[in-house]
Amino acid sequence: MVTPCPSSPLSPAARLGRRDDEQNLRAPVKKSRRPRLRRKQPLQPLQPCQLPGDSGVCDLFESPSSGSEGADSPAASAARACCSRLPGPAQPLVQLDLQTFRDYGQSCYAFRRARESQFHPRESLARQPQVTAESRCKLLSWLIPVHRQFGLSFESLCLTVNTLDRFLTTTPVAADCFQLLGVTSLLIACKQVEVHPPRVKQLLALCCGAFSRQQLCNLECIVLHKLHFSLGAPTISFFLEHFTHARVEAGQLRVSEALDSQTLARGVAELSLADYAFTSYPPSLLAICCLALADKLLQLPGSMDSRLSGHPEEAFEDCLGKLQLLVAINGTSLTHMLPLQICQKCHLSPSLK
Repeated sequence: MVTPCPSSPLSPAARLGRRDDEQNLRAPVKKSRRPRLRRKQPLQPLQPCQLPGDSGVCDLFESPSSGSEGADSPAASAARACCSRLPGPAQPLVQLDLQTFRDYGQSCYAFRRARESQFHPRESLARQPQVTAESRCKLLSWLIPVHRQFGLSFESLCLTVNTLDRFLTTTPVAADCFQLLGVTSLLIACKQVEVHPPRVKQLLALCCGAFSRQQLCNLECIVLHKLHFSLGAPTISFFLEHFTHARVEAGQLRVSEALDSQTLARGVAELSLADYAFTSYPPSLLAICCLALADKLLQLPGSMDSRLSGHPEEAFEDCLGKLQLLVAINGTSLTHMLPLQICQKCHLSPSLK
């Protein structure tokens, strides 16, 4: 009689093969996917909210690339829609840090003052067959409410204008791409100084879908290449803060008076950014002239020392005279760009208040 042999233990190789066969026979298990985070509310189009103005800045919200004047083109609708819930007063100024100014103020000023001419674009529209001073004014009059809508700093606005003008000196731009250049310059500027820059989707929504994400990214690369990635330009914002600190440190004004003058000067500087006639003046000269005009409108004691910036007296008087004319023309727009307490202190004509 033949007895069955006891089962012999399997070899390691056999056990591995059986394990693989068992795994192959198992049903596939569906992997769990992470839940996608969706926006609770879709991106809503911004509601138009135009400000009254007599010329220049706050009443020019149409796009330079719009079609016929009577038609409501998508670009023109987006330009008007950008100023929804537009905060009228300018952003509040932080308190002065005099100790940091004593340690680093003069060295920072000397460094930026030496690099000012390198980043100052002159005659930016000389090589532009389609972009004019009027279209530039319209674009910047649209970008100023946009930068306020996003709650961006004045430094971002100054860098935006500098990037825009410097690129215009290097490359001809078509009229239908000028608005895209404006939002691209704003994005480049915000990436330098803002903690939370606007998203590309938000900027494209302001253009009402006239441009694609790829177009904006391609133009961003072109701008950076043309400017050789030299982006740290000295701006009016920096010189306004430096001169304000210098005046308080020298005992010329009290801190409250200096901050009021800086707030008003920043509003005047915003007006000058949209006017092509002021591109010929360097930022340091514009800053000290804006402060001098602000002192005059606020009737502060003493007078601004024009030698503080190192510019000739003739250039100072010429720039100051043009700024006075600019404020006289755009007085209503200026009052809507300033806090109420500053407007009440300004000695403007009653019709402009």
